[in-house]
Amino acid sequence: TRQRQRYVEKDGKCNVQHGNVRETYRYLTDIFTTLVDLKWRFSLLVFILAYAVTWLFFGLIWWFIAYCRGDLEHLEDHAWTPCVNNLNGFVSAFLFSIETETTIGYGHRVITDKCPEGIVLLLLQAILGSMVNAFMVGCMFVKISQPNKRAETLVFSSHAVVSLRDDRLCLMFRVGDLRDSHIVEASIRAKLIKSKQTQEGEFIPLDQTDLSVGFETGDDRLFLVSPLIISHEIDERSPFWDVSRHQLEKDDFEIVVILEGMVEATGNGDSGGGWGGAACTWGH
Repeated sequence: TRQRQRYVEKDGKCNVQHGNVRETYRYLTDIFTTLVDLKWRFSLLVFILAYAVTWLFFGLIWWFIAYCRGDLEHLEDHAWTPCVNNLNGFVSAFLFSIETETTIGYGHRVITDKCPEGIVLLLLQAILGSMVNAFMVGCMFVKISQPNKRAETLVFSSHAVVSLRDDRLCLMFRVGDLRDSHIVEASIRAKLIKSKQTQEGEFIPLDQTDLSVGFETGDDRLFLVSPLIISHEIDERSPFWDVSRHQLEKDDFEIVVILEGMVEATGNGDSGGGWGGAACTWGH
């Protein structure tokens, strides 16, 4: 079998890499989506760093307030009212920062009412800590609940075939769902990806052409309870109409099939491509 580089892999992953992107600041304008799209190891690293840096930053400020007020010089003076009771160094200030932001409240270290700057910092850390919690927990929840893995139980036939059906020449393949929970509002579409040269002489390396799989008749809306055979009729509107069998074997093209729908169990959207995944590809 001749090795070829696919536009979409068999598992549905697009084999496209973005290079020479100069306006990288655009990723930061939508930081939430950027974090969700990161790989798991980077997402966990950002999750840990977000909390660790916040705790260290506020711990440093708590220690700096105690240092400037002279609390660290009056540790044994019981008549002295410190900003935070039992804060005797940076480590204890760091622990107090963690207790404040996570609302653990062990009760050993507590802020006093003789420290207005500490009260302002306490309010600021409580507000910013809630924002960090909402942002990071939201990112992790969205990443965990992504329905990408649901595509692993959507299976496609290993090969697409061209055969007569009701005295019409059709390109056919089969799709099925392995789970008992169904895909609601499932729809399917197909794309032919092939290089093309226009009448003006322009070369288009990855031209995309729709393959009709029942959009006009509504047959593209699937009730995917049992395996179904999806058919593309090769008529005058089909890109395969003027292609012979021998030319079909020699041509370099790829068919990408995309199945989309709602996961019944979670209500999340599901989509994919590739044979053996939710997005399927065939080609020569």
